[in-house]
Amino acid sequence: MTAALTLYDNYTRTQRRFEPLSPAGPVRLYTCGPTVYDYQHIGNFRTFLFEDVLKRVLRWNGYTVMHVMNITDVGHLTSDADTGEDKMEKGARRTGKTAWEIAQLYTDDFVENLARLNIEDADILCRATDHIAEQIAFIADIERNGFAYVTSDGVYFDTAKQPDYGHLARLDIRGLEAGKRIEQGEKRSPTDFALWKFSPPGERRQMEWDSPWGRGFPGWHIECSAMAQKYLGDYFDIHCGGEDHIPVHHTNEIAQTEARVGTRLANFWMHGYFLLLDDAKMAKSAGEFLRVQSLIDRGYDPLVYRYLCLTAHYRTQMSFSWEAMDAAVTALDRMRRGVHALEEAAQVPPDAAYIERFTDQVNDDLNVPRALAVAWEVLRGEAPSAVKRATLLRFDEVLGLGLADWSPRQDAVPPEVQALADARAAARGAKQWAEADRLRAELAATGWEVEDQSGGYRLKRR
Repeated sequence: MTAALTLYDNYTRTQRRFEPLSPAGPVRLYTCGPTVYDYQHIGNFRTFLFEDVLKRVLRWNGYTVMHVMNITDVGHLTSDADTGEDKMEKGARRTGKTAWEIAQLYTDDFVENLARLNIEDADILCRATDHIAEQIAFIADIERNGFAYVTSDGVYFDTAKQPDYGHLARLDIRGLEAGKRIEQGEKRSPTDFALWKFSPPGERRQMEWDSPWGRGFPGWHIECSAMAQKYLGDYFDIHCGGEDHIPVHHTNEIAQTEARVGTRLANFWMHGYFLLLDDAKMAKSAGEFLRVQSLIDRGYDPLVYRYLCLTAHYRTQMSFSWEAMDAAVTALDRMRRGVHALEEAAQVPPDAAYIERFTDQVNDDLNVPRALAVAWEVLRGEAPSAVKRATLLRFDEVLGLGLADWSPRQDAVPPEVQALADARAAARGAKQWAEADRLRAELAATGWEVEDQSGGYRLKRR
């Protein structure tokens, strides 16, 4: 008998059976999207990949899904403690473009990279700047209910009014009070947070609006509470994000919604864990970071990165290395070629026993690494060729590797790479060893490796 779907809920800190709040459906899912002040790095996309797998597993279990994702294009300050400048204003100054221009630039890049990684689009992709009225109305209700106060620089949420504030993150509020080392200004408590920030006196921001409290802009957290409630209701099925959202952003979303309507916003709170690069969290604020385009520039198919992410459970931190990417290249290539070589026959059903085993794994809190192992078992097994193909293509509805669409022609050597390899062969023939070494290094930088053989050479992806 196939196991029921169970998911880990960070709010209760338990893995429990998933049942939609509305039996008639759909499953209502909200995922925190990008702050579009810069390109998204591959660590960000690991979280988006986990959420894509979650949506596919929900559908695998027969549910329809209503998926909403936000675009943060205002209100996210450079410090999560409501200090510093707006990341959008800072990004605009860095690029020489307006905040509106960079919001569109980085949103377009984000959407393009979702497609490259075969991450399915949200049903609704909503921008914070398109929902200012909803955020103001939300703040007004919070204030009316007695959970807000006004200072000289903004409207703040009074966390002391909620005895259970910080439950999601299990925050030690007394410890935070005793150990505070930061200047909290007019905030009553270090855990209080901005709902609305006033524009600095005598200064005009690129993004600012009139409000009942003064001209300014919304805090980071209010956008998600307002947009999630607008599109999904007061209490919906699942809210997702990265593990860094637990102590601040999601904690504050819950506080806001409890203050307005008395719910914790979502029944399940799920979080993807960090990608580690050189044993440190990958973050744009740290300076250099790897983009999907960085992988492409080195010759990697973006779906190799998707495969790599499938090999680690979403609730474990994953270390990134080029060696791991190379291993994923080999594995995905073998899987693609293996499926491509299988017999294609219409009306051949997948293997029911393997479908059940695969389902048992993905239904165990999205245990995709074990589900992937089941896929390899099918590929190497003794079942009829057409049955194996039908089974693996069913699995790919969750894995999202595009196995049905791949053909060996996709691995053709690009003309510019072939030209470099030919130039290197000519340099070797002329005994210009330094030039040959330089060209080898240039090939390596494009993601290709040359192997010298008797009578010629062979190119392969690194």
